[in-house]
Amino acid sequence: MSETGVVIGLDAVIVAVTGGTPRVLTARGGDADALPSGLLDLERHQTLERGVRDWVVRSTGFGLGYVEQLYSFGDRFRDPRERAGGARVISVAYLALVREQALPPTFDAHWRDVYAFLPWEDWRHDRPALIERDLAPRLYAWAGDDARRRQRIDLTFGLGGAPWDPERTLERYELLWEAGLVAEARRDQDGDAALPAGTGRALALDHRRILATALGRLRGKIRYRPVVFELLPDRFTLSQLQHVVEALAGNRLHTQNFRRLVESAGLVEGTGERDCSTGGRPAELFRFRKDVFRERPQPGVYYPGAWWSR
Repeated sequence: MSETGVVIGLDAVIVAVTGGTPRVLTARGGDADALPSGLLDLERHQTLERGVRDWVVRSTGFGLGYVEQLYSFGDRFRDPRERAGGARVISVAYLALVREQALPPTFDAHWRDVYAFLPWEDWRHDRPALIERDLAPRLYAWAGDDARRRQRIDLTFGLGGAPWDPERTLERYELLWEAGLVAEARRDQDGDAALPAGTGRALALDHRRILATALGRLRGKIRYRPVVFELLPDRFTLSQLQHVVEALAGNRLHTQNFRRLVESAGLVEGTGERDCSTGGRPAELFRFRKDVFRERPQPGVYYPGAWWSR
């Protein structure tokens, strides 16, 4: 072990929704895309949050607004430099919801589709065919006759009559990693890092695990916190609001049920203005009602009856 022993890393999952697509900000990390990240400077960074803000600006040129701490990641060898005698990296990840902006051309940073990394999570156009076509056969082959593994596969991926739970994003990625079906697992085990069909793009280090954790957190928060409004302009149409929720949830909404929920819950209020930019019938513009925080403790925009049955 090195003299340093343990160092603290800082990672940022920065999410936007643009054109109905959930996007994550990446910076180049060696041969693969990576989340903006860096090590905590004990002298320069007075807090962890200041440190993550500093690293995001330095690696992408993007300045963050509100951020919240997501989770800590400390598995051995999550950073391959540890195997070569380097320090163990304990990473503290942060989550930020923003509106997408153009990035300075001097940085090797990009906005990427979240579902390019986690394609099995995108149910907006029906159940992804890749689950039964590409993933299930390999997962069952890995499980063999182990009944517990097979049950875990069914419950995690909604197979064998089990329901799909949209919040089990981390469990699904970790199951694929354990079965050796994602490129990161093969890379971490010094094997062939070729990407199996249906398992999405790799990220550097364990950053796809961190992204899966963030997506699950967001899907859970939709139910009880109005986080989606962080991704919208001050004035928006109900269609824009619905598209943002669908993008994060990875599923379609029943339009009339969703609108009744939003309006009856008092989450929005009309502005008296119309959006004439679509070329069709002008749609009414709404804004978020901040008074809803005084009216009830969990002002979310999700409930099971809003979804199409699967």
